[in-house]
This record gives sequence, C-alpha cells and structure tokens, in this order.
Amino acid sequence: QVQLVESGGGSVQAGGSLRLSCAASGYTSGPHCMAWFRPAPAKEREKVATINLSGYTTYADSVKGRFTISKDSAKNTLYLQMNSLIPEDTAMYYCAADNVLRCQWIRDDEYNNWGQGTQVTVSS
Repeated sequence: QVQLVESGGGSVQAGGSLRLSCAASGYTSGPHCMAWFRPAPAKEREKVATINLSGYTTYADSVKGRFTISKDSAKNTLYLQMNSLIPEDTAMYYCAADNVLRCQWIRDDEYNNWGQGTQVTVSS
C-alpha cells in the first residue's frame, strides 16, 4: 500500500527556515513525479514545487528563490527546504506523488497519492 508521510513542520519566526520531508513507501518503482502543495486563498490549492524523475523542478512564483525542492531517490524521500519564511507561508503543506513521468503532464487534482500534511506557522 502506497503511503506518503510528511514531517518537519513547526513554528518559526519570519526570516527563519524549515525543512519538510516526505517519506514515500509501497512503490515498486518511482514515484516519478513528486510535489508539495498548500491551500491558497481563492483556489483549492497552490502547487508550491514539483520535481520529476529527471530532477527537473518547478516552483510557484510566490516561493521562487526561497524554497528548494529535492529528492533522495535511495531513501525515496522528498524534501522542501524553506528559507526566508514569511507569514504568508503559514499553511498545511501536503506531499503528493504520481507515477507519471513528468509532473507537467497532469493537473493538480490528478496526483494519485497524497500525504496527511504537516503544519507550518510563520510569525511576524
């Protein structure tokens, strides 16, 4: 059974850093596409960052230059390094995964597997 388990959330002051982790288990191969999401005003969710099997990454404009997505394939673990955090980054962060070769090929609501989320709170 596929499972995604996030960790690393917490409370931090503005300007601080956190690193989120997402451990994937139950995959016989892959997942090839992994991503981080968070709820967003006026829409269901915001796709924060994605990473393909090739290592190709994408970022939401709101986090470019501050967040870095990476993956340890040997451990099947996804990371999100968050620096220069601002109060607007406060949210529940969800890990998502799919075996599509490129994340760009699927809609945000088409990811097959989701984690339970980890809370990030940034105070001013």
